[in-house]
This record gives sequence, C-alpha cells and structure tokens, in this order.
Amino acid sequence: MSPWIFDNRFLRELPGDPDSRNQRRQVTGACWSPVAPTPVASPRLLAYSSEMAASLDLDMDVITSPAMVEALAGNRLLSGMETYATCYGGHQFGQWAGQLGDGRVICLGEVINRAGQRWELQLKGAGPTPYSRRADGRAVLRSSIREFLCSEAMHHLGVPTTRALSLVGTGESVMRDMFYNGNPRAEPGAIVCRVAPSFTRFGHFELPAARGEHALLAQLVNFTIARDFPNLQASPEQRIARWFGEICERTARMVAHWMRVGFVHGVMNTDNMSILGLTIDYGPYGWIDNFDPGWTPNTTDASGRRYCFGRQPEIARWNLGKLAQAVAVLSPDKEELEAGLERYDNIYNAEIGRVFAGKFGLRAWEDEDAKLVGDAFDLMQYAEVDMTEFFRSLARIDVNEPKPQVLQEAFYREDLYGQYSASIDDWLKRYVMRLRRDGEPPQERMARMDRVNPRYVLRNYLAQEAIDLAERGDPSRVQALLEVLRRPYEEQPGCDDFSAKRPDWARHKAGCSMLSCSS
Repeated sequence: MSPWIFDNRFLRELPGDPDSRNQRRQVTGACWSPVAPTPVASPRLLAYSSEMAASLDLDMDVITSPAMVEALAGNRLLSGMETYATCYGGHQFGQWAGQLGDGRVICLGEVINRAGQRWELQLKGAGPTPYSRRADGRAVLRSSIREFLCSEAMHHLGVPTTRALSLVGTGESVMRDMFYNGNPRAEPGAIVCRVAPSFTRFGHFELPAARGEHALLAQLVNFTIARDFPNLQASPEQRIARWFGEICERTARMVAHWMRVGFVHGVMNTDNMSILGLTIDYGPYGWIDNFDPGWTPNTTDASGRRYCFGRQPEIARWNLGKLAQAVAVLSPDKEELEAGLERYDNIYNAEIGRVFAGKFGLRAWEDEDAKLVGDAFDLMQYAEVDMTEFFRSLARIDVNEPKPQVLQEAFYREDLYGQYSASIDDWLKRYVMRLRRDGEPPQERMARMDRVNPRYVLRNYLAQEAIDLAERGDPSRVQALLEVLRRPYEEQPGCDDFSAKRPDWARHKAGCSMLSCSS
C-alpha cells in the first residue's frame, strides 16, 4: 500500500518520448522519457528530514519501514508511482549546451498531501536515463550528503529552496574523478529523494525554443502556468508576460536571500534555475567564510569566476534574459518581457536594501547608508573577516562605547586585525551614530539582527567532516548537523563546534574550500 495519492499531471498532460529504450540519445518532440530506477545492492536509510516527511504525511514508522526505504532507493515502486526523466537544455557557463535533461534524476511522480499541496518526488542517483550522456546516473555519498543537508539548511534559513526527504546509502561503489585530474577512485554511492512543488527549469523552455518546436513550447508554457501558477490573473495577450514577470520577481527574492546569508550557488547555469524561484541543484556550493565578493566554490569556475558570490545578481538577470528569449516566440508583446527584467531589477534592489538594513540593524534603508555599508564590506574583504561571525558580533556593539574588540573573533588573522583595527574603530563610530538616529533599544536591535543573521550555516568544512565520518560508516555527524541547522538563528548551548569559523587546516583542504561538479 502507498501512503500517498499521486496525480501525475506532468505525464498525463505533456507529450512523452515514444521510445522506451533506456539509451543515451537526443529526444525530440517530448517533455519526458519513461525510465525505471536501477535497483541497488543494499539500501540503508542514513538520514531523513522529519519536517519534509510531515509535509508528505509520513510518520517515523512509515518512512523508516523496509518498504519505504526500498522505494526511496529505487528498488521498488509504490502504488501510483510512474517513473520518468525530463528533457531540457541550457546555457552552461554562458554557452548554449543543447540537450541536457535529467541525467541522474528519476522522477517518481506528483504527490497530493492531505492539505492539498502538490509535491514532486525525485530520486537523484538512481541510475542512467536517456539524458545521462557519458555518466552512469549514480551519485556518490559526499555529494548526496551535501545536497541533503543544504536543502534542509536553506529551508530553515528562510531561503526559497527545493527540499530533501531522505538520504539512502546504496551499498555499492561508484567510480568518480573528484578533481577531473585523471585519478578516479571508487566511492560509496547514495541516493537523495528530493522534493519540490515543481522541478521545472529555465532550460525546459530553452530547448524546444532552440529546436523550433514552438507548439511543444506553447504546450509546456500553458501547462506550467495552469499547474504551477494557478493564481496568475491576466488576459490571453498578457498571460506569458505576466508569468515571466512573476518568475523574475521570485528569482530576485531568492538571490537577495542568497546574498543575505552568504550562500554561493557555484553553478548558475540556466538548467539550474527554477521557474518557482527555488534554489535547485546543490553541487559545488559554499558559504562565504572570509568575505570576498570574488570567491567561487567551483573549481571549474576558478579562472573566470562567472558564478562568484558578487556576480550572482547579475547572472540571475542574464539567465532570465535567456528565458525571455526562449518564450518570446510565443509573446505578442516583446516589450512586456523587457518589463519583466525591469521588475527583476526593481525587486532585487528593494530586497537587497531591506536585507542590508536588517543585517546592519537599521530600521529602514536610506540612500546614504550605501556608503556606510560599502565601506564595511570593503574592510571585511581587506582584513579577511568572517561574514557570519561579523554580523552576529555586530549586533552586540555598544552604541555608547563601541569597541573593535567586540568584532575581533570574526578576524581570521591577528596581524590583519592589528593592521585594520583603527579603520574598524573609525567605521564603528560612524555606524553607532547611524544607530543612534534610529533610537532603537539595544536589546530590540540585537534580537532583530539575530533573526536575519544566522549563527549556524553549512560551512564546507563542516559538511566535509560529516562526509569523512559517513564514508567510514558513521552517519551520526550528518544527523547532528541536521539537528543544529534546524534552528540556525538561535544560540544553541553545547554547539560551539558547529558555529566556529573555518579552521586553518580547512583553508585549502579538498572539499573544505573549493569543489568540482563531480558527484
């Protein structure tokens, strides 16, 4: 018996691939291909999200049951599951890549929970599909742990994101060349069940547009608006432009949240952009440790830094421009699509002003605050100041007697603290003058700042420590991290190890600083 009710509209209302062979190939005239997961040798449930399970109407007894673990490993199908992979393209590092598709993701279907919410379920790492290109469709434990933890960490930070239900070890090995340097090795395999109201990406629309399949493109657009944007109100002539504007607004809000918490996606290709404005595809991501707008966690991006922290707002807009080009063939008014991009600009600028005001403890953003905030970020960069620690410490500044020593713990190097302490002192004097104008009681300001500046984020070195243990058969650190990251804004006694800034040994250690896309 299945605990779920499935309503697989994507399969029912969009054309599928008539070729049922699971062979790598170009798939035309279709939005999806039928494909079954490849069973694994010895599935073991390593961790699960109790919050996501509750949203799917699952209690602990059900999600930990042998039948459910088998389903979450791809070894069996529950009643109502219909498995498939979707077809899409994308721009990767600014260049058109053609057909991409779900190369190691297999969809299980669309669940309707008791509250009437629709959730798509996917298994990532469940075997090859027609879109697997040269890969085996599997995923390794290290990348699966990172995706599982980050999906849930972002949710609890209040960042729009896809979710993760479960992490299952497969009992099998997967060959991967972690650094693309000709040294592959066998790594333990794993599968993540990830969940979202929709996994539709910009690239789903780009591919049929690039191929001239305009009827298919129109069918997909109409389906997406009907299923995923049911409250969209617009005349037939303005429908597509209004829909695009909504995507622009959601994307702007998502990226502003990234900038708020110091998250760097690392691979913002158009095939990794959600039409719902959700963070999707957690690959070589990272959190800013020492503040650096030019930092990228992706080794593939090390030379060009296209997807570095500071360029994320610009790249999101570039990606939206590519989506606009794709749907322009269906829109009677191209100027309305341009208005969507302007909407992105306006919403992002308003959101980032609100975000910075919150982070710095200001009641509201004022134009003259740009100089104060910009100077702070410059000092943080020059002096190698930890972003997360800086803002938690800043909330504790005494407006009557500001002391640079309050911020000292945020510095990575004592010599740089000494070099820049006078500059920090000068900045603090300007900062507290601004705070005094607001006249907010210190405790209220601190509480307000602590609600937007996290104490705990999924630093790369923390994830790597959990991975190292899990690869030796001990998933306890994964579970401990998940528990702490459920309350990222609260001070949690006994959890100092999870809030400490990056240790020196992790500055250049594999997996603790930069990563590749290999998974």
